Amino acid sequence: MSAAADADDAAATEAAALRLLAGREHSRHELTRKLRQRGHADAVIGGVLDDLQRCQLLSDERFCEAYVRQRVARGYGPLRLRAELTERGVADGLFERVLAEAGIDWQQRLEALAVRKFGSAAPADRRARDRRGRYLQQRGFPLAMVRRYLLGLAVGDSAGEPFD
Repeated sequence: MSAAADADDAAATEAAALRLLAGREHSRHELTRKLRQRGHADAVIGGVLDDLQRCQLLSDERFCEAYVRQRVARGYGPLRLRAELTERGVADGLFERVLAEAGIDWQQRLEALAVRKFGSAAPADRRARDRRGRYLQQRGFPLAMVRRYLLGLAVGDSAGEPFD
């Protein structure tokens, strides 16, 4: 390939990356995957993304902060966030640091989500209580946190029953 063709490939790859970044923040891993899907060469992608990081147009930290903010607002817990961010190529250390800086009270978030979804009335029976527990776990809240919440609920015919 000639130098002019290389420059054209790099310019096309950079333009595609910038279009993607204009829509929302992306992790480096996500952007690499999307550019590959669009037919850009791996050799060019790496250099373009390095340049974008140097110019601070691409930042895994900024992506992680925005992602956590958005998903927490939608009612997702820390386990789900960790799994989703790992899929998107964000390092655990970065995720832990962003969570620590955010200072999120997960128990309060869990309880607010439960009230929003189920209302403030206590569940009518054990089945309704268990349904709440499953929902909260699927949203990514740790089992111990879900249990602490459920144990605080008075349940119609099974108050105080231990979990099976």
